[in-house]
Amino acid sequence: MKLSNKQLRRWLALSLPINLVAGPLVSLSQAADAGDQVPLVLKLPPPAFKGTPKDLQLSSYVEPLSDKPRPPMMVPNGLKNIAKDSKLSSSDKNATASTLEKIIDGDKEASDQSIIFLRKGPQWVQMDFGAPKELFAIVIWHAHNTAKVYHDVIVQLSDDPDFLKDVRTIFNNDQDNSSGLGVGTDREYFETFEGKLINAKGEKARFIRFYCKGSTESALNEYTEIEVYGR
Repeated sequence: MKLSNKQLRRWLALSLPINLVAGPLVSLSQAADAGDQVPLVLKLPPPAFKGTPKDLQLSSYVEPLSDKPRPPMMVPNGLKNIAKDSKLSSSDKNATASTLEKIIDGDKEASDQSIIFLRKGPQWVQMDFGAPKELFAIVIWHAHNTAKVYHDVIVQLSDDPDFLKDVRTIFNNDQDNSSGLGVGTDREYFETFEGKLINAKGEKARFIRFYCKGSTESALNEYTEIEVYGR
């Protein structure tokens, strides 16, 4: 007996195990969740430079500098920048609380007044949200006044303030492990007015650490602003 396409689909649905039939229903639920997502809107400072110096020595794993706008990241609706309510600390004990607060004051301009400087060598800045938060997008602006590439940019999450356990790395471009936190697989990049946008993928954590080890311009570690979008 020859079955029509409609009859064949009905026969397959009745014959398949229930867990297989439920598969498309899960996908539909996920699709509904995806429908609640919106583009992440960022307030960007004006660009401070165009092009790259010809004499800049770069490694082979530096991302080429793009002249096109970055595609927007899709995130759940209703997120806010929770960085501005966080408590900051640093491996550089010379960095005072008032100095570190400039990282979350909303000033992303390329001027020297907007930048904080940390000591040479691997240094970190840490955010404490007071309780675990669901994190979706992180934007880091190092100093973007000239074309430069920062080294050993690493972002880690944890619920331990000393980062001795439950440490998760969501970005690491230290490809030779010179900072001792593991070999990174992400690429180095040019610092620009857009900042570095990192997808945190809904990870939950109370603490974030941002590592860096100088740039192609200076051995000092420079930060302008950090934003963290979560709930």
